[in-house]
Amino acid sequence: MPDPFADLTARLRRTLPDAHMQPTRLPGLEDIELGLINADYQTGPLDADVMHAVLAAPAYWAFCWGSGLALARWLRETPELVRHKRVLDLGSGSGIGAIAAARAGAGKVMACDNDPDALAATAANAAHNGVNVACYADLAEVPTPIDLVLLADVLYDRSNFALLAHARTLASDVLVADSRVADVEDTSFSVVHRAQALTIPNLGEFDEFRCVRFFRSQASRV
Repeated sequence: MPDPFADLTARLRRTLPDAHMQPTRLPGLEDIELGLINADYQTGPLDADVMHAVLAAPAYWAFCWGSGLALARWLRETPELVRHKRVLDLGSGSGIGAIAAARAGAGKVMACDNDPDALAATAANAAHNGVNVACYADLAEVPTPIDLVLLADVLYDRSNFALLAHARTLASDVLVADSRVADVEDTSFSVVHRAQALTIPNLGEFDEFRCVRFFRSQASRV
């Protein structure tokens, strides 16, 4: 039987030559299976050339980050957030947000990520889970209108905060899930939900990064 994640393993091994992608069930979302890095991948000590490759192009898309997992669980619990809507998963990574939106009944699901490996991961994981997700490498290519923009685990770099204002120009409803920040520094957003989640495979994260905050901005409808 062909390996559905063979291409992703080849991409992963450009930086981590001893790692591979494997089908992984997610806690609380057992009907979703993602191709993720093997849980026993080597974390160190790494050869100098491997370390440089990892720092230059980290394979973040090979993990299901805690905020993405928490977002997917919340969409499962409250499908009315996405039902029948045109949803964009911005900075899709592994594609968990897009897949969960599709499973929760979104009318159309799109994903955008400027990392070609992440976009390949989103496409492969969507196909593996039998859902339709249209993938785009450039926001300018994403068709409008968009009802809801999802962003999970994208605020790890302060330069990415600019994505929030841009997302608000794309849709009247923007939902952000992040465990790394307590304040998105945009008064149009308010905290609407909190949840606990860990990254899969487990990165041994500090307890403070297990709390995922959900920030939402909704434009007033006239």
